[in-house]
Amino acid sequence: MSTTEIYSNEVQIEAQQTDRINIGLFGFGCVGQGLYDVLNHSQSLKAEIGKICVKDRSKQRKIESKYFTFERSDVLKNDDHNLIVELIDDADAALEIVGDALLKGKDVVTANKKMLADNFELLYKLQLETGSSLLYEGACAGSIPIIRTLEEYYDNELLKSIRGIINGSSNYILTKMELEGLSYNEALKQAQELGFAESDPQLDVAGFDSKYKLCLLCAHAFGLILKPKDILNVGIQNISSFDINYAKEKNLRIKLLARAEKTGIHFRVYVLPHFIPETGALGTVNYEFNGIEVEGIYSDKQFFAGKGAGSHPTGSAVLSDISAITYDYKYGYKKLKKRDDIDNDIRFVEDDFLIKLYIRYNNRNDLKEFEIESIEEEYSSCENKYIVANVRFSSLRDLPHAHNLFICAVD
Repeated sequence: MSTTEIYSNEVQIEAQQTDRINIGLFGFGCVGQGLYDVLNHSQSLKAEIGKICVKDRSKQRKIESKYFTFERSDVLKNDDHNLIVELIDDADAALEIVGDALLKGKDVVTANKKMLADNFELLYKLQLETGSSLLYEGACAGSIPIIRTLEEYYDNELLKSIRGIINGSSNYILTKMELEGLSYNEALKQAQELGFAESDPQLDVAGFDSKYKLCLLCAHAFGLILKPKDILNVGIQNISSFDINYAKEKNLRIKLLARAEKTGIHFRVYVLPHFIPETGALGTVNYEFNGIEVEGIYSDKQFFAGKGAGSHPTGSAVLSDISAITYDYKYGYKKLKKRDDIDNDIRFVEDDFLIKLYIRYNNRNDLKEFEIESIEEEYSSCENKYIVANVRFSSLRDLPHAHNLFICAVD
């Protein structure tokens, strides 16, 4: 290629960029401040924050008050803002903001995984109708660019499974308990103090956060639109040092995994604690880091890891989306567009299969809700009781989230 051709290509690429991005920002909490920091240290991105809409009038903030407003319309109706970035923790309010912005023909970046998971089909169709771009890399796995990887690298690849540690808070807690001997409550308190845990820690430790993210991964990996209610989530909130020690004795680690596996025309989709080999890729993921394993029919397994919690890692993912917007980037949704019918995808989710589980319980009556096919191991003492059993997966859906059991999958 000649020098003239190279120069011509560079000019064409530059011409594809939009004018300077003026951001209308909603939210200035952990992620919002992280975005502000990383944007200010960006050396080449032509973007700036205009008005920032916040809710708390009394909160002290690290930048001047002139940048803030308490009225949503000051951001949405400001013609200077050619990009809306939504970083609040209220899913209902976030949907109104994102929906209004898309209908006004504005591009949007969000990190609100609950809002996206609850309303994915609506937001997908809004993008098709308006031609606006909605990007949300920061909603899924912190600093790991997994959504864009699924969109660009695996867009025509038949995927067999995707599984991973996609909640940095729960992984931080599990690592602290295992490597430093902290109790569950001590580790949770540290995670909250560091800003890793959500305002409601149950969203993290009970597996809800991972479930919302798994909805997004299923859409991009398989073209499958699921509602959060369609996915079983069991968390780590009942874990004890006994469970950690049990794993150690067998050279295993406990990790909260989100996973989706293709089985014929069906999928097995759930969030559960798992015993993971110490030497496996997921077994090396510690503290607030995330790790995701993608398995293709032809490409086999590939592994991605990076920081999954914290202000700056998530802010960096949001900044990456802002940068992509400057090149008019949109998700292709190729796997969704190949399908004629995306309604009622729950019909593709398989419930009737056996799964091997470690179940620590207090009272034998606690096991009545399980359809146990066979027991492979059983232990009972004054303080702790457990079984390792093959259980009908469908029976787990009847468990109340307030149960006192610790349940862990045994691969």
